[in-house]
Amino acid sequence: METKEYIESGILELYVYGLLTETENEEVTIMAKNNPEINEEIIAIEKAIVALSSSFSPFISAENFEKIKEKLELKPARVIEFEPSRNWSQYIGWAAAVLLLVGIGYQYNLMEQTDNQVVNATSEKSKLEKDIKTLELKNSASETSLAVVRDAKNTVVALGGQAVAPQSSAKVYWNKETKVVYVDAAGLPEPPEGMVYQVWALKLNPLTPTSIGLLENFKVNDQKMFAVDNANEAEAFGITLEPAGGSLSPTMEQLYTLGKV
Repeated sequence: METKEYIESGILELYVYGLLTETENEEVTIMAKNNPEINEEIIAIEKAIVALSSSFSPFISAENFEKIKEKLELKPARVIEFEPSRNWSQYIGWAAAVLLLVGIGYQYNLMEQTDNQVVNATSEKSKLEKDIKTLELKNSASETSLAVVRDAKNTVVALGGQAVAPQSSAKVYWNKETKVVYVDAAGLPEPPEGMVYQVWALKLNPLTPTSIGLLENFKVNDQKMFAVDNANEAEAFGITLEPAGGSLSPTMEQLYTLGKV
C-alpha cells in the first residue's frame, strides 16, 4: 500500500486513539520509524486532538495557582516521569460531542429551510386561488352585463344628469316579462364615504316614489351593473344620493339622474 493510501485509510487515527491491537500497533510503529511522512502525520493527529481538548480546559493564572498551592500547603515533590499515554478516549468523546452538535445544527437549518419553503408554497397557492376566484367573479359579472345589454326584450331608459350633478348619467334595463331590472351606473361618480345611491321607480301623477334598491359596494363593482327590485308600473326612474342604508323617501336636493320610460 502506498504512503498516501496508508495515511488516508484511517489506521493512523485509530493508532493515536489507542484502538488498534498490539500487532497492529507494532506494525504502525515500524512504519512510522521507516517513513518520516507517516511519523509526521501521527504527530499532527496528536497535536490536533490536544488542541481540541485544550479549547475546553479552564484557564488558571500563575498568581491564582500560587494562592491555591499556598492554601493547600503543597510542597515541591520529585517529578515522576511517565510514559506518554496512548489512551485518547476522553478526547474522542469531546470530538464526537462537537461533531454531534454540528450535525444537529445542520439538520435544524435544513428543517427551517424546508418549513419556510412549505409556508411560501402555501401562501403562493392561497394567493393564486384568490386571484382565480376574483377573475371568475369578474368574468361572471362581464357575462351578465353583456347579456343584459344584448337582451332585445329589455326596455332601456336613459337617465340624464340633474342640477346637483349635470355630468352624471345612468341607464335602466327593464324586462317587463321577467320583471328583472338592472341599472348601469357607469356614468355616476363614486359616492362619498358613508353615502349610497338609491334607485326609485316613479309614478308621475301624482308623484309617487318607490325604492327598488341600493347601489351598494359601488367601488368594488368594476362593471357598475347592479340588479334591483321589480319596477312594477313605473313611469320614470330616478337615482338619489342617500345616507348609508338608504332613506324612506328620496332627498330631492341630491337627485343625480332622472329619466322617463
